[in-house]
Amino acid sequence: MTNEIGAALGLDPRAATGANCGMAWVYFMANRRFGTIYAGATNNLVRRVWEHRSDVVPGFTRTHQCHLLVWFEEHQSIYSAMQREHNIKHWRRDWKVALIEGVNPEWDDLYFQVAPG
Repeated sequence: MTNEIGAALGLDPRAATGANCGMAWVYFMANRRFGTIYAGATNNLVRRVWEHRSDVVPGFTRTHQCHLLVWFEEHQSIYSAMQREHNIKHWRRDWKVALIEGVNPEWDDLYFQVAPG
C-alpha cells in the first residue's frame, strides 16, 4: 500500500494530527463472546484495530482470529496506555471479562463506534 493511500484511509501513523494527536488507547480484541482475549495499546485505535481485523500483521490476533474490538479506554499519553496495558496483561481472566462486560455485556464489535464513516 502506498503512503498516500494509507494516509487517505487513516492508516498512516505519521498522518495523526488534530484533536487525537497525543492521545492513546488500551483495548481488547476477542474472537467471540467469552473467547480468546488480546490486550493492546496504541496511539491510533482505528488503524490498529483495522490491522487486527485485516490480518495485516502476523501474530497472536491473526493466529487466534481476534477481530472484534470489545473494549477500549482512552489515555492522555502512550506511556500511560502502555503502563495500563502491562498491568491488565497480568490480571486474572475473570477481571478482564468483568471489565468488558461492564461496558459491553454482549461483547459487540465496537469498531464501527470508533471508525469514521
